[in-house]
Amino acid sequence: MLCYNITLYSPGIFMRPTSRHSSLALFIAFVPSVYAQAVAPETEVQSLPPIVVAANPLDLDSDSLTTPASVLQGERLVLERRGTLGELLEGLPGVNADTFGGGASRPVIRGQTAPRVKVLSDGSEVMDASGVSPDHVVAVDTLLARRVEVLRGPSALLYGGGAIGGVVNVLDNRIPTQVPEDGFSGSAELQGATAAKERAAAVGLTVGEGNIALHVEGARRRADDYRVADWDESRVPNSNADSTTGSVGLSFIGSRGYVGAAYSYREDDYGLPGHSHEYEDCHPHGSTLHCGGHDDGEDGEHDHDHHEDGEHAATAHLRSERLDIRGELRDPFAGFSKLRFRGGYTDYRHDEREDGVVGTTFTNRGYDGRLELSHQPVGAWEGVMGVQAARYDFASFGGSEDFIPKTHTQSTGLFLLESYEGNDWRFELGARHEWQTVTPESGSQPDYDGNATSLSAGASWNFTPGYAATLSVSRSQRMPNAQELYANGVHFATLTYEKGNASLDKETAHTLDLGLRKVDGDLRFAVNFFLSRIDGYIYGNTLDQHEDFRLIEYMQGDASFAGLEAEASYRLSPNVSVSIFGDYVRGKLRDGGGNLPRIPSARIGTRTDLSWGQWGGFLEYTQVLRQDRIASYEESTPGYGLLGAGVSYKGKMAGTDYLLYLQGSNLLNKLAYNHTSFIAREAPIQGRSIMAGARVEF
Repeated sequence: MLCYNITLYSPGIFMRPTSRHSSLALFIAFVPSVYAQAVAPETEVQSLPPIVVAANPLDLDSDSLTTPASVLQGERLVLERRGTLGELLEGLPGVNADTFGGGASRPVIRGQTAPRVKVLSDGSEVMDASGVSPDHVVAVDTLLARRVEVLRGPSALLYGGGAIGGVVNVLDNRIPTQVPEDGFSGSAELQGATAAKERAAAVGLTVGEGNIALHVEGARRRADDYRVADWDESRVPNSNADSTTGSVGLSFIGSRGYVGAAYSYREDDYGLPGHSHEYEDCHPHGSTLHCGGHDDGEDGEHDHDHHEDGEHAATAHLRSERLDIRGELRDPFAGFSKLRFRGGYTDYRHDEREDGVVGTTFTNRGYDGRLELSHQPVGAWEGVMGVQAARYDFASFGGSEDFIPKTHTQSTGLFLLESYEGNDWRFELGARHEWQTVTPESGSQPDYDGNATSLSAGASWNFTPGYAATLSVSRSQRMPNAQELYANGVHFATLTYEKGNASLDKETAHTLDLGLRKVDGDLRFAVNFFLSRIDGYIYGNTLDQHEDFRLIEYMQGDASFAGLEAEASYRLSPNVSVSIFGDYVRGKLRDGGGNLPRIPSARIGTRTDLSWGQWGGFLEYTQVLRQDRIASYEESTPGYGLLGAGVSYKGKMAGTDYLLYLQGSNLLNKLAYNHTSFIAREAPIQGRSIMAGARVEF
């Protein structure tokens, strides 16, 4: 069976498709496009300025990279904004969300999520606990983000083995990089949605004079349990969320660069759907699982109480304090054009509570730093070299979910990226070598001490004006983390007893990425095919299962990931454009090892964008196909269709720009399950929701 993804985009928002009507949707999208191309008069195409990708140290725009990148910013970011990072990004080609109710979600890139997808805060490590479990929120605030970048494929290797699947870089305004022209600038935003009775607000203000600029910002989001359609209950229990974020930053800004620091604080309280302690007495006997007491003589007799829904409230409380420093200096010394550095210290604490009583506590304290130095062109070559270092102490304690010992992790990496451009070609060469030590405090387990080398090469060929073909290959390595090495205990979020494996070795991924894109004219598109073969892939192998509870042990095997992601748009007239998009990924163990779990379903969709004067609107339909290529002990997920629509108005009053918008999601009110989620059946996708918002910039 040929499986593929097609994604179309327009100057507005991505559109998403559904299953049963996918052929009709494609027909609706393509027939007007072909007809318009034949009969429509020529109209002037308005060119948008190139978008420079900050996560790529060569300061290239997204159309010049040899590997695919997506950028959300400006009006598009405002209209796509959601409460959690995974939900914000899940409409991008090749990106899904590992959802866990309304309070937490992680991005899934090409079938990979944490620990193979790295989330950065303007180039720095976030240092939360989201890599340990899907019920831990990614500690970046989507309401305060000014841009979100997604790098897929080999271009992400400069950020280490934790980026073997991709990089998400969230940029913010907390450290000013320029003094406002009028002495001050800022923004304020309000948003509300019906499915969870969600209320959100954010405000930011920058003031400055001379060489000094000060920035203050804050955001608050509250949401109740969200509503679903045609389910056992009208709302998902424990899917509520409450988040508060604030920061203050100060910069010195000169003619050649800036240096600044910021303090930020984040606090979250959110529910944990499907969270149950009924399996806390389960434990392994070798490779088999025993649940219940030892005095009954019956393996598999599970002596626990099945509580009624709503009787117990499982919640998580997160508190994170962070100090950031950032700086940039142009022409620092002879032969070099730019010096750029990032650093941060994080103090993170996460409590899991049952009826308000603290059970398990997770902490993560540490620092990270990254220094990049760009050299002047040497012949036709230009590039950047750098060093990155991090150390953090992670611990879990105080409850039955204390399944990871206190560990100290230290890593150091050296990297280099060079680029050559001549005629219609661009070539890129990249390399990174890193060292990592993981030391468990218990002393009963051996230390891990390893190193890894990653290499990449890419080429882009502009074979005719407006068109480019790309090819990139890479060899990337990832070393195991503390959870994979030393876990030993019950993990309620994933309903597993996890057994680590201190003898794990590093993974080695060989990846090929082929792309074709058209970036000018009424018709624009981008198509990418990727194939990744990972030797020594680390995964949780299920040894035994009791009811919904599994015994897993981290093991290694050879795996492969292959897929296609695409998007295209056609401008029918100055006021109307249509688009289609889709993506597909297949993940499996090689040599007959079977499918890998929670691989995203294929998607295909269409969208129409309209504009008239200061008004804009869209209508979109996404078909998510059935996922029946499943792993052992996994359940297939039916396909579903999502219909969305929206309208917006841009205006100016007394010199202040404002944007008003109203949009609806899942307008057909479908019951749908997200296959990438650990709790897909306990927390279905939100039902019909109407969202309204307003943003002003001054």
